[in-house]
Amino acid sequence: MEIGQVEAFLAVGTFGGFRRAGDALNVTQPAVSARIKALEASLGVALFERGRAGLSLSPAGRAFKPHAEQLLRAVALARQSVHDLRQGSAGTLQIAAALSICTYLLPDVLHRFQAGHPAVMITVRSGHSKEVLEMVLRGEAELGVARSLHHPGVETVSLREDPLILVGRAASWAPRERRARLEEVADRPLIFFDRGSSDWTLSHGLFRRAGFVPNVVLEVETIETAKRMVERGMGLAFLPLLAVAGDIRQKRLAAIEIVDAEPISRSLDVIHPRQRGLSPEALALLTVLREAVSGMTKPAARPLPRPKARRR
Repeated sequence: MEIGQVEAFLAVGTFGGFRRAGDALNVTQPAVSARIKALEASLGVALFERGRAGLSLSPAGRAFKPHAEQLLRAVALARQSVHDLRQGSAGTLQIAAALSICTYLLPDVLHRFQAGHPAVMITVRSGHSKEVLEMVLRGEAELGVARSLHHPGVETVSLREDPLILVGRAASWAPRERRARLEEVADRPLIFFDRGSSDWTLSHGLFRRAGFVPNVVLEVETIETAKRMVERGMGLAFLPLLAVAGDIRQKRLAAIEIVDAEPISRSLDVIHPRQRGLSPEALALLTVLREAVSGMTKPAARPLPRPKARRR
């Protein structure tokens, strides 16, 4: 088992395919495939399986995933320890972030940050919002970036709102038709992701409060997989603006306005320990984060029509 093989395994699991994993790792698709095959051979099990929803982790892959993440964290810490001994090292910065933020926000943010702080060693760990909070509280990360995080032990800096946007395949929705009532949405094929997460709970809650049962035809593990399903016209999905803003601008996806329901909104937050001041590196990163999110724009909302009596 090699580190590159483990990195390939986690990348394929995150992005739901070999090509996108290769893009993330800056290697070719055949190279990713070869690493996965070698890892599966060394373990004696298949780590992925193909189904109607596309590529997903097998039972063995799900069992292996937390150990793979732990292994890469240990490798990162080892590299960091060595880096700290280098002459001229400018310090280290540990970040914990929600997986979607790691995927759709941090690459651009850290690219900008490193341009001004090339000697800073950065470690990024991912998890759900609760896991991000726990890593900051345990001192494993100086900064945490997730959604709607509040706790007595941390300071919370809200950067902006990151709503869940209902999106569909752009080619299937003419611009003038990109509005619907919640009851109509509930009857359409829907794709949900990451069962049990806050996004999954918020999406289900929107229908539950209105007394509707959503027509969920697919449940997938990652946002990226859900996006690919929507692009192929397999259904609609509630996805974070952070993850789909570029796809909407490029007209691969269309934002569908629900005219008779409140928007699903969450704040994009940065947290840090309340009793500990931020290092210069963390303060610099916070500045870059603020600049990056200030450039994010929300799809323009259409005026709401006059409310009509709903049939019972």
